[in-house]
Amino acid sequence: MINEGVDKSKRQFLTSALTVVGTVGTGFIAVPFLAQMQPSVKAMAAGAPVTIDISKMEPGQLLRVAWRGKPVWVLNRTPEVLATLKTLDSQLRDPLSSQSLQPESSKNPARSIKPEVFVAVGLCTHLGCSPTFRPEIAPSDLGENWKGGFFCPCHGSWFDLAGRVYQGVPAPTNLEVPPYRYVSDTQLIIGEQA
Repeated sequence: MINEGVDKSKRQFLTSALTVVGTVGTGFIAVPFLAQMQPSVKAMAAGAPVTIDISKMEPGQLLRVAWRGKPVWVLNRTPEVLATLKTLDSQLRDPLSSQSLQPESSKNPARSIKPEVFVAVGLCTHLGCSPTFRPEIAPSDLGENWKGGFFCPCHGSWFDLAGRVYQGVPAPTNLEVPPYRYVSDTQLIIGEQA
């Protein structure tokens, strides 16, 4: 017989060692292929929720943050601003925000979860320009009817400090309110429903 002088334990060791080396090698080859199928860190961050600390916001202050590649505004409204909002309904295209994009938690006259904090995507609903924050009342360039708000200088659209669009301007709808929720009284997360 030919197999009489063969050491079977050496053959089994070599077979086992080759199996282990082959398995590890396959793992090294497979990992890069599997990793490239995952979304990049940049792509994951682009859609990830954003946490904002509003504890240091002063009355009337506007914070600008990025979420999903869009500017998002967080405005700390004063009691005077909230009182002014109630007087503008007759001048607005959609005062009750029935045709606008906002979560259920923001379907109210202030378009926010808490009246004093307004959160909106900072893009004009006409052509996607970014309006400027103009909180002053009756500036010479906007006239005596201006009660503060967001003005899009590209095509002249006006929005009040609840992001509601005025009548007679190119923007068709109110500013979008993104999904957001409060984690505490001083922190909110943009990108998650309340």
